[in-house]
Amino acid sequence: MIFSRFATLRRTMKLRLISVCAALTAFAYGAAAQSAPATLAEPDANPGRPTVSTPATLTPVGYLQFETGATSANHSPEFSSRSSFAEVMKLSIHPRIQLLASVEPFVHYRADGHTTNGVAEVFLGTQAVLRRGEGAKPTISASYFHRAYDGGAPEFDFGSPANSFLLLASADVKGFHYDANAMFNEQTEGPVRRAQFGQSLSISHPLNGKFILSGEIWHFTQPFLRSNAVGNLWAVSYAARKTLVFDAGFNHGLTHTSTRWEAFLGFTYLLPHRLW
Repeated sequence: MIFSRFATLRRTMKLRLISVCAALTAFAYGAAAQSAPATLAEPDANPGRPTVSTPATLTPVGYLQFETGATSANHSPEFSSRSSFAEVMKLSIHPRIQLLASVEPFVHYRADGHTTNGVAEVFLGTQAVLRRGEGAKPTISASYFHRAYDGGAPEFDFGSPANSFLLLASADVKGFHYDANAMFNEQTEGPVRRAQFGQSLSISHPLNGKFILSGEIWHFTQPFLRSNAVGNLWAVSYAARKTLVFDAGFNHGLTHTSTRWEAFLGFTYLLPHRLW
């Protein structure tokens, strides 16, 4: 009886997460269809995807930003193949404070010879600017994330932290933009808790027109595997509008405990109307 109730509760939570994510995405599309033509005052989206590194800069105050994407991966410690849909929502409530929510409402994977669908995690967090920068002078920020829900789906090589603290730096140097992150995570396995450390560096440069090429190197310790995950990511983004940026790319794992290949496709959309 207890296990039956737990299974029912789990299915209900999955459906609610999928419904919420679908509703928010539909709301974004509806707002886009009803938005007025772009003006000089139109704000700029500030994409955090598809790189591991997160920008130290925030989204425009009062504007809701959606980062939507799909990822397909194979050959990882917890799965042989994995495809998923993810949504990240950001809202800056002050020039120095941003609220974030990340949800992966649908995951299709094959692990231990079985193929099934599931729900991954929900993360809630905040980011604060510690020092504003300009040009080559970096913006310095700090952020904190807490895992609010764990759906039990197998994870990528760097795992799923219960709590995460990040230090972030972003700047523009001689035509190149960089985002550098240092990550301090708490990984759990049953009652056991261990520290995880990560670093990432993403460098991007504009190409012809509205295209931007990004390259990244990243590293995470794997405390329960006593190993390290290292990857090299490449992506191209296209700014269709100031508020709409499309992206696509791939990541290749460089160690035997890293996810071997990942391919991703998505977009960032900033609602062009302030919420207040």
